Amino acid sequence: MKHVNLLILDDKEENIISLSALLSEVDHINIISSTDPNEALKICWKNDIAIALVDVQMPEINGFEFVSLLKSNPKTNHIMAIMVTAISKEDRYLLKGLESGAVDYLYKPLHPEITVAKVTSFVRQIHIQEEIKQKNIALEESQRQLILAKEEAEEARRSKESFLANMSHEIRTPINGIVGIIHILRNTPLNNEQHDWIKRLDNASNSLLLIINDILDISKIDSGMMKIEYENFSIRKKLMDIDNFFKIKALDRNLAFEMDIDPQLPEYIRSSPIRIQQIIDNFVSNALKFTEEGKITLQTSVVDQAASQCTIKFTVTDTGIGIKPEAIEKIFLAFEQGDDGITKKYGGTGLGLAIVKRLADLLHGKIEAKSAYGEGSAFSFQATFEKVDNFRQEETIDTTAISSLHKFDNVRILVAEDNELNSFMLVHILKSWGCEVDVVKNGRIAVEYINQHDYDLIMMDTHMPVMSGFEAIQEIKAHPNPHKANTPIITISASVLQHEQAAAYEAGADSVIGKPFDPLDLYQKIDKLISKRV
Repeated sequence: MKHVNLLILDDKEENIISLSALLSEVDHINIISSTDPNEALKICWKNDIAIALVDVQMPEINGFEFVSLLKSNPKTNHIMAIMVTAISKEDRYLLKGLESGAVDYLYKPLHPEITVAKVTSFVRQIHIQEEIKQKNIALEESQRQLILAKEEAEEARRSKESFLANMSHEIRTPINGIVGIIHILRNTPLNNEQHDWIKRLDNASNSLLLIINDILDISKIDSGMMKIEYENFSIRKKLMDIDNFFKIKALDRNLAFEMDIDPQLPEYIRSSPIRIQQIIDNFVSNALKFTEEGKITLQTSVVDQAASQCTIKFTVTDTGIGIKPEAIEKIFLAFEQGDDGITKKYGGTGLGLAIVKRLADLLHGKIEAKSAYGEGSAFSFQATFEKVDNFRQEETIDTTAISSLHKFDNVRILVAEDNELNSFMLVHILKSWGCEVDVVKNGRIAVEYINQHDYDLIMMDTHMPVMSGFEAIQEIKAHPNPHKANTPIITISASVLQHEQAAAYEAGADSVIGKPFDPLDLYQKIDKLISKRV
């Protein structure tokens, strides 16, 4: 424990000697003495004095004046002053000492036990104050570190978000071109072999997109950017769609796919149909991947039911290779699979079940895995959902073939896109719909073209050199010519981040389409926007 500096000020040396001897039994003090008040003031200024025992009656400067001088100086006003006096114990003298700044009195002749007890008490008080001071310093440092950590975490989040946006754009942009070319080729005369090539190319591009979506999903969930969008939907219809899709997939692998639905399952629930399907799809896809013979079963059972809520359990069982007991927990970790040999034989990123685990948490549900190695596995997802009596069906997207869509009449479109494959694909699709198309490679040239020509619609990529799509949109919407300023604009965004898509609308875009996009979706957006234009 740190020693406390204690000053004894008395004009008589013998008093100092006797008081020092008396206080020698007090622990953790360092005694400094003086018979001269002026010298004592200098000692207080230069040394870290904590307690001062001050004689009241002294020539030149009395004890009251000395304490007043201590308390008037910022360097010494913290010192605890104790008056030592042989004069009357009348209240007026006590008040005078306290008014000067003293904290207590000792009366001569000094009572040894009282004197030691009082000084010990004040030493303990100083140690407590010092401890509090150090804790406050530590607390301030901790708060500073927390603020710094928060700032670093926020910076890391922004960096991760920026990385996601850039990666999404850089990867999805070429995939958009590939998917677009596939759509174009599918609507041209092809022989059977070429149709097979297109089918294989389509499957490969879809597989690549699934892997990219997995990576982006896990990144969005871990950074807290994934939001669950709730809506009313038919859980039975969703299950039938899953059944229809995977029956064909299973048949291709000579496997049986069966579905068992609990008769008590409600028709409609409120949740996220996309995320529920993502969880079930992952379970079934894994079952297909790791099952070479036998069957796969999707069972939906009602675990508990109340007036407005229903707890549902979705279980996918297979007769596949199974999982070793020690690997069960490992499979839910990102970039992990139950066995390194599985990666070599079956491939995959090892992200699927990690995403499922996080999605289950976001849906306030739980997942469970059971397996008998070499015999098969069962994966389940259980959550409680709100039951819905009825709701208005969402409008379904027209699935008419691209080749049978009616052509636009006298429509001129400006495409601002720096990726040559994407611009080539877009121009081809737009021209197949009867549109006249101009192409530019950045936002600055797009603005120049708008100044020189009239367009019925603008398609603007968000990320371009020289001037971004957002900057170009803002300039166009601020055009002095109202006709040009009101030209409808569709932004082409490869970002999966909602705030970036929202930023497009804030900049003035009339619609947003993602990469890769569905040509039918693009057609409907164009048709809707140009039909509104006067």
